[in-house]
Amino acid sequence: MTLNLLANSSGGGGAAIAQLGILLLIPLALYFLMIRPQRRKARDQQALQSALQVGDEVMTTSGVYGFITGFEENDRIWLEIDEDVQIRVNRAAIQGKVDTSGSTSDTRPEPPKPSAPKSTDDSTEDAPTRDSAG
Repeated sequence: MTLNLLANSSGGGGAAIAQLGILLLIPLALYFLMIRPQRRKARDQQALQSALQVGDEVMTTSGVYGFITGFEENDRIWLEIDEDVQIRVNRAAIQGKVDTSGSTSDTRPEPPKPSAPKSTDDSTEDAPTRDSAG
């Protein structure tokens, strides 16, 4: 009977080691799938914000596009968002630089022209006619 108990207890050890291995793999997977990419993104964002220069076209986190016209102390940046219109934003609000290499001109596309109004003339060919013998 003692021999039988020893044989049963040695078989469960392999399953316990497999479960322990899986539990150790979960934090490792979380590191590679979540923490490491987030750190890389933060590092890239910090590098972008430190490399900003006057004249760069940027987009803020709120979606405002503008050109950098100057820097102030305390990480403040002046953006020109339209001719003679400037706003002051925090450096951390800059989401990224705008890629202007794909555009060939700096002009805006023209809005579509409104279509001509339809004629309200009753003497069209498509209008049904009535017989006088009805």
